Amino acid sequence: MSLNDLLVQPFADFGFMRRALVAALALALGSAPMGTLLVLRRMSLVGDATGHALLPGAALGFLIAGPSLTAMSLGSFSAAVLVALAAGWVSRATAQREDASFAAFYLIALALGVLLVSLRGGAVDLMHLLFGTILAVDDTALILMCSVSSVTLLVLAAIYRPLVAECVDPGFLRSVGGPGRAVHGAMLVLTVANLVAGFQAMGTLMSVGLMMLPAVAARFWAAQVWSLAAVAAVIAAFSGAAGLLLSYHAQWPSGPAIVLVAGGIYLVSLVAGSREGLLWQRLRRAHRTPA
Repeated sequence: MSLNDLLVQPFADFGFMRRALVAALALALGSAPMGTLLVLRRMSLVGDATGHALLPGAALGFLIAGPSLTAMSLGSFSAAVLVALAAGWVSRATAQREDASFAAFYLIALALGVLLVSLRGGAVDLMHLLFGTILAVDDTALILMCSVSSVTLLVLAAIYRPLVAECVDPGFLRSVGGPGRAVHGAMLVLTVANLVAGFQAMGTLMSVGLMMLPAVAARFWAAQVWSLAAVAAVIAAFSGAAGLLLSYHAQWPSGPAIVLVAGGIYLVSLVAGSREGLLWQRLRRAHRTPA
């Protein structure tokens, strides 16, 4: 089998593969920078919690209107925003940390979503909501993903400086009268929007993987915020393309294949990354040790 048969032919021959590739690239451009910001803000769990919080809203929209993109997107967005607001309110009204509040509410939301699907849906419906079907995305879903990615990049460019300050040192931003709360809210809304766009293709579980794994892998290769976001986006885009090819040739489910590729890149970065990778740390220690 030639290199062309391995890498090009699947996309050249099948329209559903081309649409899936466009979907993966759109999700990479929007989700990876948001994952980078969550990592910088030490809110990695929030991304996972928000992804799970989509499920009850998506399930409710599915049960009311069937596989309607509009109903499921509005339902999942509303549910995730409600969980984010509830967790934020609890963390401000009590001594509980925000990540603990998110963990509590996302577990409640996940159980409620599974219950809703189980009561009126079936195992196939639940699998679709949890793991998505990127090979079945239509033009409407593609437009949603590309629109969310475009809006995300435009908003990030507009609020870049205060957003970075809020992620690195939120206390400083508040002390100089910066719009810390508004910027933080915008970051959460963009995170939810990208997860809503992603769950149509990757499901509520797998979409979080494409957001967070490239972001944590990028920490081993880059230092500046803009370079972290760029490296994360490249890793996410490569994971999407490679995962689709792997699913095509090996007959694996596409969503898990994409996330497994991203996970493999993270493990390689952990070992060989030029910034604090295990191998480079060991080499530096050996170089500093006197003979």
